[in-house]
Amino acid sequence: MIRLLRHAALLLLFTAANAFAQSVPRLDEPYELVRALQAVQDGISNGDTAAHNSHIALIRQIGNRFLAADPGVWSNPQNGQAVVIYLLSGGAPQLVRKLPRDKMKVDERLLNGALAYVEGRQEEARELLKDIKPRTIPSGLGGQVALVQGALFARAEASFAIERLDEARLLLPGTLVEEAALRREILLVGQAEDFEKFEFLTLAYIRHYRNSIYAGDFWQRFSTGLTQSNLALDERRFARIAALLEQIDRASRLKLYLVIARAAMVRGRLPVTRLAGERALTLSADASVERERAHFFRGASRVLTDEYDGGLAELKALDRAKLPERDVPLLNATVQLALDVRKPFASGSAAAADKPPATPARLDLASSTGMLARAQKQLGELELLTRDRRP
Repeated sequence: MIRLLRHAALLLLFTAANAFAQSVPRLDEPYELVRALQAVQDGISNGDTAAHNSHIALIRQIGNRFLAADPGVWSNPQNGQAVVIYLLSGGAPQLVRKLPRDKMKVDERLLNGALAYVEGRQEEARELLKDIKPRTIPSGLGGQVALVQGALFARAEASFAIERLDEARLLLPGTLVEEAALRREILLVGQAEDFEKFEFLTLAYIRHYRNSIYAGDFWQRFSTGLTQSNLALDERRFARIAALLEQIDRASRLKLYLVIARAAMVRGRLPVTRLAGERALTLSADASVERERAHFFRGASRVLTDEYDGGLAELKALDRAKLPERDVPLLNATVQLALDVRKPFASGSAAAADKPPATPARLDLASSTGMLARAQKQLGELELLTRDRRP
């Protein structure tokens, strides 16, 4: 509590004057100023718009105080570590380069790695920071370093990045660092198709950071992780997916269900196509483009399974003019495939010719592996052919 009150007092000093340098007591050391910065940034993770609007100016002011500090303060290891935290919290590298580096007691790998990272020298930053063990340094710094490691290795070594993002969350819970780690990790876990962890991270974000200034970025990454993998294509977990989507606004939820339905259809996951299409129907407005697309996906899932007549009628009733251009070839292929299903087989022998022609029976494609494979192949080929024409 005392620490929080001290941070609050510092923030009042930061914002109370045009003459900032004169308003801050000389006894404030760099590490105390950086703690105040972290307190403001933690407010951002809780949806404090005032903190978001003021933290850039605060970073600039703290940088000026660093430059004005007595050179002797840098012999304190806490202050050297504070410079690294300052950099990784949005501080200006050009300002840090003006500080008396020879007087700082800080791991050169940390400082040089942080400079390389914020200046965009990613390969150098990876080389300098990879072997740093976040748990062997103070948690305030360790959490920041772990977050950066997660960002640096997200593409090259996803499992290592996930491990480091886990550490960032553990070292700095309830902070903007944890919030940022959740945003980064949700996409990586989705790409790894680890549904249990994907669900866990989503619920953790909802529980603690749903009001964050950056919540929109989280949901964008969530959507990408969900739809660019097979996570949403398992019929058995669809109810759990739907529960997660309930946390998103109606328009975004509708968009996601349509994306899921289309992906499931192209990949031959017809039960999921049906489930997502029906959810989209309940969310879409009458006579809207979204309503037509929802009918398309539900109709396709019906006609290619065991509700042939109802599915074909639903497809034929569609207003094609309302469908996106990239959906029309899929609709044509689906209707043609449905019509082909009802064609009688050609006579193959004289004996067969002596028999009365059989009335084409309704074909249950759910139990016909061969026909389902054919449908999936045709839809997949059409998807590839039309991909370059997507809007």
